Amino acid sequence: MIALALSIHTVRPKEVDKLHRLSIQTFKETFEAQNTAEDMQAYIEKQLNLEQLTTELQNQDSFFYFAHLDKEVVGYLKLNFNQAQKESVLEGKAFEIERFYILIIHQGKGLGSQLFNKAIEIGKDKGYEQLWLGVWEHNIRALEFYSEKGLNAFGTHMFELGQDAQTDILMQLKF
Repeated sequence: MIALALSIHTVRPKEVDKLHRLSIQTFKETFEAQNTAEDMQAYIEKQLNLEQLTTELQNQDSFFYFAHLDKEVVGYLKLNFNQAQKESVLEGKAFEIERFYILIIHQGKGLGSQLFNKAIEIGKDKGYEQLWLGVWEHNIRALEFYSEKGLNAFGTHMFELGQDAQTDILMQLKF
């Protein structure tokens, strides 16, 4: 089997429309079947709107990356450093993977592993030795993926999806 190779680049402000569309598509693919339409729409309108994404792109401690397979954008990654992190955890010695998505039609091809390795590489380049993230307790596929990558649970936090308070498992990896 020929390994598929991703090309990964930083999302530029002029690409916010593409980021907006991809964010909504991947979020729906991942969570729509297990949540109400109202909660999904409320989250998308509040957290994945163009204005919010533009603000996040302008944050000097947040970085978005597109994952390309040939010329197609197949996923994206958002990393937070310093004050951009959603939680103050691990004594500030880790960076956060806030968003990590591969389009469903491209999952299971090793692309997620390449994108995850890129996140580690970026963190190392910035002087970090560990990362953390939050993953919904019912997202079994993601929990298995992160466990296979060596992440360990160290706590929980609440994630507001519309009117639904959900539990995310906080996971970390030292590298």
